[in-house]
Amino acid sequence: MNQPLVSIITVNYNQPEVTAALLRSLSLLDYFNWEMIVVDNASPQHSSAGLKKDFPFITHISCPFNLGFAGGNNVGLQVAKGDFVFFVNNDTEVTTELVKVLVNYLQMHPGCAIACPKIKYWVSPDIIQYAGAIGLHPLTSRSYDIGYLQKDDGRFNDCRETDLPNGAAMMIPMPLIKKIGPMSEIFFLYYEELDWVARFKKEGYTTHYVGTAEIFHKDSITTGKNSAFKTFYLYRNRFLYIRRNYKSVRKLVAASFFVFVSIPMHMFKHLTKGEWDHFKGIWSAFMWNCRHKPFEEPATHSSTLDSQLAIT
Repeated sequence: MNQPLVSIITVNYNQPEVTAALLRSLSLLDYFNWEMIVVDNASPQHSSAGLKKDFPFITHISCPFNLGFAGGNNVGLQVAKGDFVFFVNNDTEVTTELVKVLVNYLQMHPGCAIACPKIKYWVSPDIIQYAGAIGLHPLTSRSYDIGYLQKDDGRFNDCRETDLPNGAAMMIPMPLIKKIGPMSEIFFLYYEELDWVARFKKEGYTTHYVGTAEIFHKDSITTGKNSAFKTFYLYRNRFLYIRRNYKSVRKLVAASFFVFVSIPMHMFKHLTKGEWDHFKGIWSAFMWNCRHKPFEEPATHSSTLDSQLAIT
């Protein structure tokens, strides 16, 4: 029986050693019909260009600009030939049955648009990061990851529909991507997969957690733990998500809470701790939303860079 082709896409930015570890882990897979696409997001001095020498099986794409998580993955989509696309963070390592289990699950559940595996911490391999998620709270617009920081003792080996995916590892049928369109690149980093799943849901598709598939995640290697960079994009994109996806009363309530409660409270917290970069990050996130329309796309967009991409 022929296996469907799976396009595995990962985005690298200044982490060639981390990306190399992911590529080495692919030798563990018991699924053999896949292609690997590595997109370098304008790393200084093309940090991942040397990966092609050590891993000749990859398709390597160098972007002239840093397009963020969504834009980098969208560049990979431009050359992907698979029946399924597996978007995976470069700071992960796969397990043997991961791809096979996700492909089989999607084939058996045609109404499922996004399938996510159990995600566990690389540094603590018996501790869970993600086992599905409870949707965004109507007031705070924050989600809750099921199983978070709990021991993997078998309770989360089930498969079920879940509210939200985890962008660190998610598989999607290519025909559905072509139907719905790629991720919005205005987010750059964080909340882009949540915005994407909202678009899938509007068309009647669901997201599923597949607890029989596993992957290990080296969390926050790329962005830095609790960095001001991370603070800016989390606050900017939470507000942007509210503006794009909530309607009428829910939008009014969530936006009011965010502007008049969440922002002042957290700015005051960072101010009292002397964390000026985080303080400025939250303020900049708010001001960005004041200046930009919710459905605009960035001037530098993956769809405009065809002739500028270096593909090897």
